[in-house]
Amino acid sequence: MATLDRSRPLRRALVILSALGLLAVVAGCAPGRAAASQPRSAAASTSTLPVGRSTQPIRVGGQVRTLHTYRPAGLSGAVPLVVMLHGGYGSGVQAETSDHWDQQADKGHFIGAFPDGSTRSWNAGGGCCGQAGADHVDDVAFIRAVVKTLRREASIDPTRIYVAGMSNGAIMAYRLACQTHLFAAVASVAGTILADCGHAKRASLIQIHGTADHTVPYHGGPGQVYGRTGARIDGPSVPADNHTWRKIDGCRSPHKTRAGVVKTSVAHCPGHRAVKLISIVGAGHQWPGSAARPALKRRLHADPPSTAIDATSTIWRFFAAHPG
Repeated sequence: MATLDRSRPLRRALVILSALGLLAVVAGCAPGRAAASQPRSAAASTSTLPVGRSTQPIRVGGQVRTLHTYRPAGLSGAVPLVVMLHGGYGSGVQAETSDHWDQQADKGHFIGAFPDGSTRSWNAGGGCCGQAGADHVDDVAFIRAVVKTLRREASIDPTRIYVAGMSNGAIMAYRLACQTHLFAAVASVAGTILADCGHAKRASLIQIHGTADHTVPYHGGPGQVYGRTGARIDGPSVPADNHTWRKIDGCRSPHKTRAGVVKTSVAHCPGHRAVKLISIVGAGHQWPGSAARPALKRRLHADPPSTAIDATSTIWRFFAAHPG
């Protein structure tokens, strides 16, 4: 009688399993889907920034500063980051909500960062502004830390990091554009250049300014005292700032148009950059299209927001069209 070899099926199974394992290894080494999916899973695993509104402390130079953020639901892949700097006496939350940056983030699929200035002000250079300027607060280091933190906590596209500001915040945005290489494009609403821009990196720029602004005068020179601190801005004219930045970017001559009270100048520059100025005839020191704030108007004699344009959506469209 022949002896039954019970080990033969086991050996056959081991051969089959070994072959399948080899195929799996070969497939894993092949270029294509497996390699392409790795960055997505890695990015997802490091996205720790909560969806919606959140607040966190950031320690810089021995100080604890405050950062508010808004992350829309459903973001995927590397997304843009917009850092919005509030005006004097404002706050990050105020800039987010009254200028409806949160709603714009939902529409534009970007993360919004809304840091708080030190004692509601920014050290924007040139003696500006408020207590932050008097105390020589290192706000450049703070905003660097904001960007670094958010790049660690979320998947941020490094070519689509932008900064916008209002008034004191706009002057700070100029300082960041002049003294860092963080931002692909910059937006100034009711601001002027006070910082040293001798070593500025090329970046796209959009300016929005009312011609009847008496706090940061459109035609330059000292403005009226703003608030209780006695802060007075004395800087170049808005057209002079525009000329300065066109020289930095190496732009062609601007093309100018007018629609009602809105005058627009656009210069195209190398590297698909642009320098754009929107002048609103008769508008004062305000963020066009923002929610009216009666309490602020009473306390600071603030001008009512212009309804000629919506500054937030206008800025975002400019940003989206000009990555770094």
